[in-house]
Amino acid sequence: MKEDRLSPFRDAHTDRSTASHVPDTPQTRSPAYKLAFADEDFLCRDELRPVRLQLELLKPEMIMAEREITSTIVMFGGARIPEPSQKHKARTQTLADLSQYYDEAREFARLMTEKSKHSGCRENVVVTGGGPGVMEAGNRGAQDAGGCSIGLNIVLPHEQAPNAYVSPELSFNFHYFAIRKMHFLMRARAITIFPGGYGTMDELFESLTLIQTGRMDRVPFLLFGREFWERVINWEALADAGTISEEDLDLFRYVDTAQEAMELIDNWTPAPPRDVIPGR
Repeated sequence: MKEDRLSPFRDAHTDRSTASHVPDTPQTRSPAYKLAFADEDFLCRDELRPVRLQLELLKPEMIMAEREITSTIVMFGGARIPEPSQKHKARTQTLADLSQYYDEAREFARLMTEKSKHSGCRENVVVTGGGPGVMEAGNRGAQDAGGCSIGLNIVLPHEQAPNAYVSPELSFNFHYFAIRKMHFLMRARAITIFPGGYGTMDELFESLTLIQTGRMDRVPFLLFGREFWERVINWEALADAGTISEEDLDLFRYVDTAQEAMELIDNWTPAPPRDVIPGR
């Protein structure tokens, strides 16, 4: 991160360094003596949660702003979907069959990144959750095209590391799911949802709710794999029950290939946010 200082005051880096070279005394060894911003134990206290939330929002925002990234293409999807060459290791036959969407995700990201490169990788930058499966395929496709991509990882109880294809300078890590979700959508020009589980469903419905309620501009919202999505979610039953409106079924489109997705995004007519909710 760059730091163009305009202030005449002594900078925090210098004081942090100076404070680490003071004489070793009972007073300087005390936790109370540590500079607040350099005291990790202090920053992890429950009372500092509002500060940590702000920091998690601010750090990726500053880095992306410094790189002049103005728009992203969001790729959500399952961590368990294998690449086709590894589908024989899949836990179920359905997962093995879904491996085709690893290749479609990779190809979609490649095509989108070829487009992104025309803007110097400032527009239409692929962003994934930074993990395996569909996420890996997205970052991998961007690398295939020789461009950059973003990975928004989250700390989980089990071992978790960014996949090897995320651009290192755009590889972020989060403690708070809520802030991570904000970064997924703050620059979103399109949202693509590949087959997945609980995490993918959460991301799907939260994003769709923001568009449904007018809290977010309408953007291309593409579900890869009509057969999968119609089998796991009975959208028509929701509309028949009246818990959503018929018009809500028009907020997304099905696609099966990367090329279909590119054509829909390229021919998308921008629409303003909803100012009413149909059916209410």
